[in-house]
Amino acid sequence: MPKQVDYESRRRRIAEAVCLLVDDHGPEGVTMRDVATRAEVSLGAVQRCFRTKEEMLLFAVEHVGERITERVRARLGGSPAQSAASALGHAATEIALLREEHRAEARVWLAFVAQAAVSEPLAAQLRTSYAALQDLLGRLIAEACESGRAGGDAAPPDPRREARALLALTDGLTSHVLIGHLTAEEAEDALHTHLVRLWERLRAAPPGTSV
Repeated sequence: MPKQVDYESRRRRIAEAVCLLVDDHGPEGVTMRDVATRAEVSLGAVQRCFRTKEEMLLFAVEHVGERITERVRARLGGSPAQSAASALGHAATEIALLREEHRAEARVWLAFVAQAAVSEPLAAQLRTSYAALQDLLGRLIAEACESGRAGGDAAPPDPRREARALLALTDGLTSHVLIGHLTAEEAEDALHTHLVRLWERLRAAPPGTSV
């Protein structure tokens, strides 16, 4: 009986190999032959999964974005009783990739971002990944708006606008830690300060005001 091949599992394995090579050489330095060697599969196996190097890189970008999103969801699902504010903080911290164990992933992500400046297909895939993360943050902020209001005269924050700002902040903190401008602890403090101020604005918004 012919051996059954799990192509999706193989594609993910190849994507992991791509990420390792991107971390070493950047996207431009990745070749399909090197990926095959790193993934411990044949070159033909790589070519059956991806017709071109560009297609392979696009899948790798999608893979990293999905991995971050799934990690956020797992963090949220692991503590179902947490407050909306705590959930938002956990999600933002995961997206910022500040922990040491995520440093390589942060380097790979930013390498793709840099390459996307001259590659529209990569830029389009990154926009899709960012949109998914922004939507997730927007939903969490909307939930925090509903649960956090204590009454006041201030207008409530717009969840979509706040999600854009928070995603941009997390992305910037990732870069600042990688280049050594900030330590991970300083970046976490900056993120915490932003979230505390956002929570204060949520609590100041009048009850019943539409967000």
